[in-house]
Amino acid sequence: MIKKIFIGLSVLTVLLVGWYSVSPPPKAEVPEPTPAFLVAPVEHASFGLTFAELNIFNDPVGDGQLYAGLGTPDIIFISDIHGDHYDVDTLAAVVAASTTIIAPQVVFDELPAFLKDKTIIMANGDSHTIGSLMIEALPMYNLPLEGENYRHVKGIGNGYVLESEGTRIYIAGDTEDTPEMRALKNIDVAFIPMNLPYTMDVATAAAGVLAFNPDIVYPYHYRGADGLADVSEFERLVVQSNPNIQVRLLDWYTQ
Repeated sequence: MIKKIFIGLSVLTVLLVGWYSVSPPPKAEVPEPTPAFLVAPVEHASFGLTFAELNIFNDPVGDGQLYAGLGTPDIIFISDIHGDHYDVDTLAAVVAASTTIIAPQVVFDELPAFLKDKTIIMANGDSHTIGSLMIEALPMYNLPLEGENYRHVKGIGNGYVLESEGTRIYIAGDTEDTPEMRALKNIDVAFIPMNLPYTMDVATAAAGVLAFNPDIVYPYHYRGADGLADVSEFERLVVQSNPNIQVRLLDWYTQ
């Protein structure tokens, strides 16, 4: 766990290194001290992640040139069928011969044949291993389980937990503060959405994060119907209740 590592000098290193980005394409990547992972925000739900000696793209959409500086993806995770998570033209632009796509059935059904051949279907609860990376697919959905704002049905899309050498990274996808999220254990890094009416508000996102207590949390996917969510307020709510959680505010919307 990073909790045991990020004491003393490591915490100081994180605070001194900080985070910055340059104008895309490409975004700058800044390494974390221990264990090594790199985060490169692209926009909204799309980002690059280097972890477990693998180059990972999450929900790549938009102009393929935005990913030109991020290298060749070993793995592409797709969480949902909606256009801010899945775009076949972007996939075709960034995929390589060696790339593996991880996606739910609803996305697989829409893929052209040449991308289906590269895709592993994962349903909620499934697990898969690539190299040293263990992958678990989790439910992502709206609460309550009915009503006008119930846009994400349980069992359709995936959040993902990635684990390697004891480090666990949670990519939440389009979800609210679900029991499955609250039940997570030993999460080192979490990517959490907060945009109404598609996921949850800032206060609900903070409550969910405080329940499962990750070491580091990145607000992402925070553009909603009324503009950008107040991620500074999210940081305040989290840190006020648990100052041991590091909230990292990156710029996901420079374009």
